[in-house]
Amino acid sequence: MLPRIHTLSIGTPKDYEDERGIWQSAIGRQSVSKPVYLDWGGHVGDKVADTKNHGSPDQAVCCHPLEHYHYWNERYGLSMETGLSPGAVGENWTIVGANEKSICIGSTYRVGDALVQVSGPRFPCSKQERKVKIPGFLQEVARTMRSGFYMRVLLPGEVEVGDALEVVDCPHPDVTVADANACIHEEIDPTVAERVLAAEELNDFWRRIIQHSLDTYREQPSLF
Repeated sequence: MLPRIHTLSIGTPKDYEDERGIWQSAIGRQSVSKPVYLDWGGHVGDKVADTKNHGSPDQAVCCHPLEHYHYWNERYGLSMETGLSPGAVGENWTIVGANEKSICIGSTYRVGDALVQVSGPRFPCSKQERKVKIPGFLQEVARTMRSGFYMRVLLPGEVEVGDALEVVDCPHPDVTVADANACIHEEIDPTVAERVLAAEELNDFWRRIIQHSLDTYREQPSLF
């Protein structure tokens, strides 16, 4: 069975308040059941607050696997009804039938009337932890590499809940989102890092941090 959009969520920035003060984010996106037009910069009606770190064309669609919510709720003793549910970490698409280990960098999918391409993992963000109000959540995302991932838009069009992700092209079947994550969240393997960096579709942010990690590794003095 093909991966599908389980939940589609959009939203605009609003103010939140917690013990650390007032902060603004669009992370509180709400699910919609009707078709939404996906343009070059994202879904019509969807905005971001932090335009420095979010909202680039390479981050047009933020995806999070549905299976991760089952993990989060079991990990923290919560239920799907009262705990974390689709959209809780601010993604646009909650995906069923795929995860970071099966999604490859550079893969192009037809979704509804649109064409989208995987550009890289989502980097763990402190606003996710503030939103879900679970201490240590950020570290758990990094440790388990249940990050979700971003897509860029190659052809705008309408998308909706239930749309399948049909593979149009997979130029790098040996370069998964999980591989890119491992270059940062685990001890770097130069062979894996070089393979990930060779994928020209990898977005600039991840290219920079993986290249920096690889350069740092190579500059370390040899023990032999």
